[in-house]
Amino acid sequence: MQLKEKLVQLVEYKRWANQLTFAALGELPTEELVKPRPTRFGNMLHTLNHVYVIDDIFKAHLLSQPHIYTERNTVSHPPLETLQQQQEQMDLWYLDYIETLEESFLSDIIEFRFVDGKEGEMTRSDIILHVVNHGTYHRGFVADMMYQVPATPPANDLTVYLQNL
Repeated sequence: MQLKEKLVQLVEYKRWANQLTFAALGELPTEELVKPRPTRFGNMLHTLNHVYVIDDIFKAHLLSQPHIYTERNTVSHPPLETLQQQQEQMDLWYLDYIETLEESFLSDIIEFRFVDGKEGEMTRSDIILHVVNHGTYHRGFVADMMYQVPATPPANDLTVYLQNL
């Protein structure tokens, strides 16, 4: 499998895992989604909003465009349904971006500034791997918060995804 094909597979996995997570959260009362919890971003929705913001920041980097963010999250977050739609559109954007990109461009170095002002550089493929991994990491935080409700989060590991292909 070529790198481009693997990246498509990983972003398809990210999309699938996001869909499962948002569907599971849709079964919970809104109060539970925004209930303050001892976690970095305070609650489930704000954690998923952070994932969206980072996806959007790195989308801008891939396009060599400025982004609107000065922090790694926004002060507030949209309602679940809005955030779900935004994330779905973002996941589709990444899929389309990879599918229309020449394989040789995946190793291009992208220079950018992190929101703290520090300079950074990554290959296109490393940026895509980062957004996939970053989403997985924070869905784990959301899963932990779901157990606190208590509710059982969906199994959305890569192995589960691959077994269901």
